[in-house]
Amino acid sequence: MLEHLFGSRTRVKLLSLFLRNPEEPIFVREMTRRVGTQINAVRRELANLTKLGLIVETAEKDLPQSKVRQPGLKKKYYKVNPDFRLLKELSALLLRAQALYEGKLDQEIPKIGDVQYLAFLGVFLGERAPVDVFIVGVVNEAQLKKLIRETEQALGYEINFTVMSPDEFRYRKDMTDKFLYSILEGRKHVVIDRLDGIQK
Repeated sequence: MLEHLFGSRTRVKLLSLFLRNPEEPIFVREMTRRVGTQINAVRRELANLTKLGLIVETAEKDLPQSKVRQPGLKKKYYKVNPDFRLLKELSALLLRAQALYEGKLDQEIPKIGDVQYLAFLGVFLGERAPVDVFIVGVVNEAQLKKLIRETEQALGYEINFTVMSPDEFRYRKDMTDKFLYSILEGRKHVVIDRLDGIQK
C-alpha cells in the first residue's frame, strides 16, 4: 500500500526507519542492514529523501560518543530534519498505516488457530519492545508467518512475533521469566485475553 503512494519499497522502508527513530543518526551501511535492502538502492533513495529535505546529513563530531563505533573512520550519518514542513503529516500517515494493518492482523490471526491471548506492542506503538506481536495459543505457524511477511512488505519494516502455548505461558509466568514479564508489564494493545489471572 505505502509503496504505491511513495513509489518504492526501499523508500517506504527508509521512511519507516527514520520516522520511527527521528532523533537517531544512522550511517548508510547500518540503514542497509536494518531495512534489508541492497546498498545501491538505499543510496539512491537516501539521495532522493535528502534532496527533498526530509533527511539531513549529520556531522560525526555532533554524535554522542557511544554512537561513534570506530573513531577516526569517517562515516556519513543521516537523520530526520526536524524542520521539514510535512514531518507531522508523514508521521501521522505512517501511524495510520500501522493501525490499518494492526486491524487486519487482529482479524486474521484468530482465524488460524485457537488464540487465547493476542497483544500488539513495539512498532505498533512506536517504541522498542521485546516483540511486536505476542500470541498465547496454538496457531498454524506457516499461515502466521505468511500474514506477518505480507504486513512487513506493506509497512516496510520487520515485525517480530512470539507464540507460546498456554502451558509454556503458565510455566514461564510461574517462573517469573524475564522475557515474558517484560511483555506483561510493558505498554501494549491487548486484542484478545482469555487467560485467567494474566497481568495487564
